Amino acid sequence: MLNILETIRKNNLVKSGDIIGVGCSGGSDSIALLYALSKLQRELDIEVVAISIDHSIRENSALDVQFVKEKASEFGVRFYKFKVDAPKIAKEKGVSLETGAREARYGVFRALIRKGLVDKIALAHHRQDQAETILMHIFRGSGSAGVLGMPYISENVFIRPLLDFSKDDILEYCNENHLDFVEDYTNQDNSYNRNFVRNVVLKEITSRWPNAVNAIVNFGAMVKEDDDFINKQINMDACIFEDKTAKIPLSYFLFDKAIMTRIFFNCLKTIGIKKDIEKKHIDAIFNLALYGENGKRVSLPFEASAIKEYDYLTIINKHVEIKKINIPYKSGEFDLPNGKTLIVKRVKDFKAKEGQLIFDYRKLPKDAVWRYREDGDVFTKFGGGSKKLKSYLIDKKVPLRLRDQLPVLASGNEILVIAGVEISDKVKVDEILPNYAMVELI
Repeated sequence: MLNILETIRKNNLVKSGDIIGVGCSGGSDSIALLYALSKLQRELDIEVVAISIDHSIRENSALDVQFVKEKASEFGVRFYKFKVDAPKIAKEKGVSLETGAREARYGVFRALIRKGLVDKIALAHHRQDQAETILMHIFRGSGSAGVLGMPYISENVFIRPLLDFSKDDILEYCNENHLDFVEDYTNQDNSYNRNFVRNVVLKEITSRWPNAVNAIVNFGAMVKEDDDFINKQINMDACIFEDKTAKIPLSYFLFDKAIMTRIFFNCLKTIGIKKDIEKKHIDAIFNLALYGENGKRVSLPFEASAIKEYDYLTIINKHVEIKKINIPYKSGEFDLPNGKTLIVKRVKDFKAKEGQLIFDYRKLPKDAVWRYREDGDVFTKFGGGSKKLKSYLIDKKVPLRLRDQLPVLASGNEILVIAGVEISDKVKVDEILPNYAMVELI
């Protein structure tokens, strides 16, 4: 039996009133999770909904979605289905199909959370998945942070109630509860990195060391304990924070590098720099602090820089955070954080004035919302042909300083209208009928 209730309570994965969306592919892991959570709805005072995403990778993938829909009905939970074009996203972003599918999938999850349709997303990762993740991070050259593996909860919204259980535990649970599931034949395609680790690397390792999965996962847990201990030794009392600036005493750089690196990352996080910092940047910072002349500067990602100023190393974050918007499609006038106004209304006159865009609102998906651009956004040009939204805006010579403040009408990562710039071919007007919508940014 999967005693996920103990895991959920021990790690505070849900709270009363939460709507939990379960990412469900139809495989044994996600079916078991969906069923187990559906049985705990009353006890935990939660609502469970099934989320199935067709990644457009296999010809028969729509059948899996239909299977999940039937299971959701059988388990008595609501069901959402989505379709994304993972091969297209992977090609346009220049990433692997595996990565493209993951980005598309998480894009759907985050959109559901952003719209308030779910509070958390439950993922069916188990102990073998954890071991695979740790190995893959090691192979990619990750530091100790990668060896920690996946947490029970990340970003405060993605929960993993099955992390304490093995694949055998899950299959036994499915058998005990007469749960049928579908097998994805692409799981045997070892051209995918994770499949190679699962089907080749781990298979060979466990043939020699049967307890290898538990040993790898336990190793990650021990590294986490060490990491937590080191973090407790950090004393940042002498650091000075002012708005988006952090001043670190140069004397701190005489500490052990394991301590100082964590102090540095905590300072970065405090002033809003949370990604893109690599080992080369850390090395440059240490060289500047220990050997650089006063006034010397090092450029960092995310529009940040570090300056040696007398007794301090000062880190400045110049990035201006754009407030997010999330406006479901409807007619009206909407004030934006940058002081502009978005005007949306239905019109009968087909002739658009300068700065206005006309589109067929009947072609909009029901989930269309106005927001600012995000990683992974794609745009189908008027007349056909898709591009990354970033590349399209460059082609249109939209200044960089304006790109993050252009409202876009989006369905998932598909951009349908770029206010003040262009409409997608997918919402173009095909017939001369008095059912148009106009958008204007003033």
